[in-house]
Amino acid sequence: MSMLSHLEALERRHEALDKEIEDVMKTHPSIDPLQIKALKRKKLQVKDEIARLKDDTTMH
Repeated sequence: MSMLSHLEALERRHEALDKEIEDVMKTHPSIDPLQIKALKRKKLQVKDEIARLKDDTTMH
């Protein structure tokens, strides 16, 4: 997988996690806050990976 396609996949994953968090909060207001926190943590990890890849590509 090329770096560009990997970056695009990560961006899609980030968007999907954002939508999943939004949907869960709307449809299941009584959901365990730890589950929401875990989803947000995954989203942040993906965002950090995106930033790292973008930094790597601009440095080369």
